[in-house]
Amino acid sequence: MIRVLIADDEALVRSGLRVVVDGEDDLSVVGEVADGADVPDAVARLAPEVVLMDVRMPRLDGIAATRALVERRERTGAGAPKVVVVTTFENDDYVLDALRAGASGFVLKRARPEEVLEAIRVVARGDSLLFPAAVRRLAVAHARPGGDRLAGAGLTEREQEVLRRVAAGRSNAEIAAELFLGVETVKTHVAHVLAKLGARDRTQAVVAAYESGFVRPDP
Repeated sequence: MIRVLIADDEALVRSGLRVVVDGEDDLSVVGEVADGADVPDAVARLAPEVVLMDVRMPRLDGIAATRALVERRERTGAGAPKVVVVTTFENDDYVLDALRAGASGFVLKRARPEEVLEAIRVVARGDSLLFPAAVRRLAVAHARPGGDRLAGAGLTEREQEVLRRVAAGRSNAEIAAELFLGVETVKTHVAHVLAKLGARDRTQAVVAAYESGFVRPDP
């Protein structure tokens, strides 16, 4: 069972998301909050695995709330849930800032219920990238060149091959098949890439790869 916390200042949105999520056998809404300022305490009490996080909330927005979760993890060593940003506008600067802060992906408020459910399951598994084409478009459109981050990361040739495939949206199993490696070996390479880039997850690594020019979008 994947435990989900909903953070949104609109009661109607929270209710709609709860209906969608609780209708699934493998998902459960463990709580709701109406402001980002209440997210850290709710996470500590309810231990969700995924937070559906509105970007714009009155006291503390979703970006700051995401940073607070990451800082809590670094300060206490407690596990931090994966964050899926729920937003109105796909190309909003706020969305990319949330990804940089540690969110694992985003969905639009107008998304179909099955897209929301897919988002929750994908980020909970953590072995593939949520909607890679959308993340790529966002990273390229709002790129803040940071080549030094990758140039000085010391990625091996194999780690670079793995990162390129992660950026293309491949899962660990798909990368293993393409590179003739075991899945556990791929997991190890991915972990090394994240550690060297200082990235919390695959999404942050991919954003860094596109922003730096290490991976270039298709023409």
